[in-house]
Amino acid sequence: MTMTKQPPDGAYNPENEGAEMRFADKMSYGDYLDLAQILSAQKPLSTASDELLFIIQHQTSELWMKLMLHELHLAREAISADRMPEAMKLLARVSRIMEQLNSAWDVLRTMTPSDYTQFRDALGLSSGFQSLQYRLIEFVLGNRNEAMIRPHEHDPDGVALLNAELARLSLYQTVLAFAQRKGFTVPADLVNNPSSQPHREVPEIMDLWETVYRDPAAHWALYEVGEKLVDLEDYFRRWRFNHVTTVERVIGFKRGTGGTGGVSYLKRMLEVELFPELWHVRTRL
Repeated sequence: MTMTKQPPDGAYNPENEGAEMRFADKMSYGDYLDLAQILSAQKPLSTASDELLFIIQHQTSELWMKLMLHELHLAREAISADRMPEAMKLLARVSRIMEQLNSAWDVLRTMTPSDYTQFRDALGLSSGFQSLQYRLIEFVLGNRNEAMIRPHEHDPDGVALLNAELARLSLYQTVLAFAQRKGFTVPADLVNNPSSQPHREVPEIMDLWETVYRDPAAHWALYEVGEKLVDLEDYFRRWRFNHVTTVERVIGFKRGTGGTGGVSYLKRMLEVELFPELWHVRTRL
């Protein structure tokens, strides 16, 4: 018979209230989350203390991006099946994920240029520019560029994922296909052929959104999804801006480790519009 060890006088023992305290033959919290593998995945290549911050910042961002892709795929499927309330919940979650990604920059900005130079050479040519998941997110959202597959040519599985995404309608195209099913006139090539290039403003789509925004009650599902897309891109723009300011704060205008122009490249990305008609229609109203 196993006796419960009595704690010192006054100490609280959760076992006395039924808490499980022994996990030799049971699944524990650490087992379920595979924490042994996750927490041993940080392998600094230098003795600089801030390298651990740098690694964890990017690893956690990749985990959030994994969830973001999961939710975006589900949202696109829901819109394709006209399950709009479900899609609205999923897109709202994506925006909250972007909020988490934005908050992570606040932690990284505590690293000074002096801190970063202590381990920057250890990074070699590795760069966030090469993030497969980030590229997949951009492709899902419609910022598509086949040239951006090249940094992943060493990874056949990654290339396959990118090409598979290019073979699907983007999230925005899926929304426009929904609008077509609701009786709106949408150019056939926008909803019949997956795009391989960034979306550019289309007059007919501007007219579509103007109609929706002038009478939201009559077109509520489209109005709601339009605002969810604006919300998502708003957070995405903030993420890009935070990226620019963090990089400039830490390395100035030096080139990035992956060979990009660094701040100059990131500032060019600030000009990207994922859903241009949804932003420009505001000028018409």
